[in-house]
Amino acid sequence: MMNPRMTGLSRQVIAGLIAELGPRWQARHRDRLATRTRRRRVGAGAKHRFGFADRLLATLVHLRHGLTHDVVAAWFGVHRSTVSRSIAEVRPLLAERGCRVHDGVRLRTLADVVGYLGQHPRALMDATEVRVRRPVEGRAGRDRFVSGKARLNTMKALVICDPAGRLLFCGETRPGSMHDLTQARTAGLVDLLLHAPLKVQVLADAGYQGLGADTAGVVITPKPKPRKHQKSLPPSVIAAHDAARKRHSSQRIRVEHVIGHLKNWRILARYHGRREHFDATIRAIAGLLSDHQHTDRTENATKPLKALPAAPHRR
Repeated sequence: MMNPRMTGLSRQVIAGLIAELGPRWQARHRDRLATRTRRRRVGAGAKHRFGFADRLLATLVHLRHGLTHDVVAAWFGVHRSTVSRSIAEVRPLLAERGCRVHDGVRLRTLADVVGYLGQHPRALMDATEVRVRRPVEGRAGRDRFVSGKARLNTMKALVICDPAGRLLFCGETRPGSMHDLTQARTAGLVDLLLHAPLKVQVLADAGYQGLGADTAGVVITPKPKPRKHQKSLPPSVIAAHDAARKRHSSQRIRVEHVIGHLKNWRILARYHGRREHFDATIRAIAGLLSDHQHTDRTENATKPLKALPAAPHRR
């Protein structure tokens, strides 16, 4: 289970997660037992045979490959309810970590991201949609998850990264029927960017047109496509317009790559879980991806290969 192909993470990252989250899980477990009406003496009760390291690995495998709890339970040799309870306990711990930017600093909210942009003034922004389960028939607000673009029941998340493609934020999930521009406004991003330093620039796609005026030019969107009555313009003007759009697209492509890396975690290919857990799931994956991006992945490549055993002598 420590194989990087099983979790998508190196041993170094997994060891850091165990050291960081293990004490927090133990503290929450003790607090949960202390709130019960019926209390036992210290040391009494059933002992955990499925330790925190196993619970963390089961959660990582579930997130990476989108496997059902039954399959994960069969791999670890425990009951399905044990895996379900373990994922419910570990997933919030992973979601609360935020995205790593450098040693000891993590960004958890949009306010943290805007504060970070004061020292690193350029960022890329986009929204991604993930297909989710359709609400049951007859439930109020059933149509608010229907995406007008994807024509499916989806939920969308706001994604922000730096020009190098390192993830800074992923969250503020909304139903799929909400427009990208409305999502940014309801998340409070406009008010935060209005108080940002003047040198801050956030590149976004055409779905955020109008946000530049709301943020005093902080958000930069591509120029609109020429309309029918504008196609009679000189070829040089049209060529300059197309070159500006292409330049903006080439600068913004890294955020599309980040979204692709997020979708490599198969649970986000099509989310089959409860919709109320989607926000914690995608934030947990964002934190894990940011850890992976800041890990030195060349250390294994520099290790010398083990010598192969000598072939047996044949007569």
